[in-house]
Amino acid sequence: MAHAHRQLAIPALVVTAALAAVFALSGFLEKNRPQLPKSYEDSDLSMQGKRLKGYALGSEGLIADWYWILSLQYIGKKIVENKETDINIDDLRSLNPRLLYPYLDNATDLDPKFYAAYSYGAIVLPAIDPQKAIELTEKGIAANPEKWRLYQYLGYIYWHERNYEKAAETYDRGSMIAGAPPFMREMAAAMKTKGGSRDTARAMYSQMLAEAEDEQSKRNAQLRLFEIDSLEETEAVNEVLAGLRNSNGKCVPNINAALPQLRSVQLPQGRDLRIDRSGSLVDPTGVPYKFDPETCTISLREDSKIPKPLK
Repeated sequence: MAHAHRQLAIPALVVTAALAAVFALSGFLEKNRPQLPKSYEDSDLSMQGKRLKGYALGSEGLIADWYWILSLQYIGKKIVENKETDINIDDLRSLNPRLLYPYLDNATDLDPKFYAAYSYGAIVLPAIDPQKAIELTEKGIAANPEKWRLYQYLGYIYWHERNYEKAAETYDRGSMIAGAPPFMREMAAAMKTKGGSRDTARAMYSQMLAEAEDEQSKRNAQLRLFEIDSLEETEAVNEVLAGLRNSNGKCVPNINAALPQLRSVQLPQGRDLRIDRSGSLVDPTGVPYKFDPETCTISLREDSKIPKPLK
């Protein structure tokens, strides 16, 4: 028996050592590779870990986690290194994030039940390559046909692409799976009647925020909810400012002059406008709105963390 254990241990040690060497070499090459033009960056992965599936002696999950962590760090690094101050999270192609899909593809090949990877791909990949986002999620459904949440991810991608017919069909299919919540049926119906409405978007992102399995996905969903709030707030405030200009014949000199009227504004879901301790009208992230006396309107300031409005 001891001899048999030694026979199994030797190959295991060899494979473990080989993996460690490959990862170390990959890291060394990454740090010491020559500078290339932007068009040549991220051309390919230095290691296709999914080829180790079936040969990693049960370490597939660990390697999948490694690719998952790389995928999270990858987009974060791209954003940090980006020289543009204004990043449209609806379109990240300018960041040239060509390796995100390969990272997630490797992770989910090694661990087909890696739901956080599917969720992250569903939220971020549509801003890079919608078709790849669909492919990744459909791969998850094929490997886990009993998981209704994967249909939720796929329905979201179709909704994001304004393909409300496919979104309704996907949510409807997901709603038939055992354990699917009423939300799936509600979304199927909403896609058919008001797919592009803010109410639908709010319900979508609220559900995603509640169920997100990683911080980046939660942050993206929260930013989108802030975006919807800010759209409703600016529209309500600008309507009050327009009314004051029509009645007074001129625009108010500053936003504080309109605060008495703004304090009585009621927003959807019974929300009130946000006024901080200094008396400034602020957006959902706490940044004061920008007031333009020429147009007599408010808008988000350049330093607000809220993304560009949904189109």
